[in-house]
Amino acid sequence: MAKQEKKTQVENKPNGKVTYPLGKINFILMAICLLLIIIGFWMMTGSANVGDTFNKDLFESSRVTVGPITAFLGFVLMAFAIIYRKKDNKPADDNTEISE
Repeated sequence: MAKQEKKTQVENKPNGKVTYPLGKINFILMAICLLLIIIGFWMMTGSANVGDTFNKDLFESSRVTVGPITAFLGFVLMAFAIIYRKKDNKPADDNTEISE
């Protein structure tokens, strides 16, 4: 009996199609953002300051500015990738009414 209820729920949707909250484009965008985050953290890595010698690479611009900005953009765009919804070019039916 539970299968029949689920079947009727699917049939009540327009065109009988099942829609999911996230589409293929969302997952592609999230993968790109994850790659940006990984690249940003990778740019921030480097050798540490050891011993009595001073390591000038510690304050390199890619470690201090470019890496954090890249990672931050990845996090911000990740929120956009989750919220993004593809626009439908189909006109909306104004005459459609829901009757119970």
